[in-house]
Amino acid sequence: MACPEATFFHRAGWQRVLRDVFRHDAHFLYAETAGRITGVLPLAHVRSLLFGSSLTSLPFAVYGGVAALDEDSARALEAEAQRLARQLGVAHLELRQLQRSHTDWPAQDLYVTFRKAILPEEEANMLAIPRKQRAMVRKGIKNGLTSVLEEGVDRFFKLYADNVHRHGTPGLPRRYFEALKREFGDDCEVQIVNAPDGRAISGVLSFYFKDEVLPYYAGDDEAARDLAANDFKYWELMRRACARGLKVFDYGRSKQGTGSYAFKKNWGFEPTPLRYEYCLYKRDAVPQNNPSNAKYKLLIETWRRLPIGVVNWLGPFVVRSLG
Repeated sequence: MACPEATFFHRAGWQRVLRDVFRHDAHFLYAETAGRITGVLPLAHVRSLLFGSSLTSLPFAVYGGVAALDEDSARALEAEAQRLARQLGVAHLELRQLQRSHTDWPAQDLYVTFRKAILPEEEANMLAIPRKQRAMVRKGIKNGLTSVLEEGVDRFFKLYADNVHRHGTPGLPRRYFEALKREFGDDCEVQIVNAPDGRAISGVLSFYFKDEVLPYYAGDDEAARDLAANDFKYWELMRRACARGLKVFDYGRSKQGTGSYAFKKNWGFEPTPLRYEYCLYKRDAVPQNNPSNAKYKLLIETWRRLPIGVVNWLGPFVVRSLG
């Protein structure tokens, strides 16, 4: 909590989630100086017949890598990670740090993150949204949409699963979201947007860390677009964060050139490149296990055509290997 480089994904609870839900071996390292913890490096070993073996900080996280109070601690953690990677015989070590640490390591430049200060007054935050996007928020309000916070994940999961299915990508299992709620408690929040008839049409699961809110997983019904539910959803999250006195709205990671990238830009957020760094042991190039890879186009189209029940059953077996 005291380290400026630390993120929600450096919390120790992730090792239990990764072990219990995905059966990944977790190796959470820490550096200690004179009895004081001076750095941490969360790692997980992902074994996959499809994509090979890797040691990653951290699977299913947009951020990770070393969080340390001094350079000696950071270097000691990285050295131990490389020793562990060689011992495990992985194809590569991946550190998802916010900034480059090694200019001589191969890097992935596919992703950016979007972060912006939350202003102290609700109306100031509304006016800070560019005009066209602000009109969509007001459209959602005019359409009689409401938002509620929920303890369970059932309604959220239905929206999420339907959403990823339409995009042709395998979805995470319900038990993963249940584990997040169980592990992180109030720091993991589900918000649902209801239509005037009470039907759930949009949802978001967010993480809270220090003075930041990070909307992380989302889902929408097909009716959400016409009702402007997606815009209303994020405005409600920002409005609540403002009321709580939080300082940063972290819109999270997007791939350049995608619809989510354009959506966040339209909200007035500026992209910051994420430079994920790699040590390659048994491969010649940085892995490209993402939907933007052209070789997965046919698989994505096929996945979209499968019944929702089939993809909900099969998806977790695929996605556990992706991280």
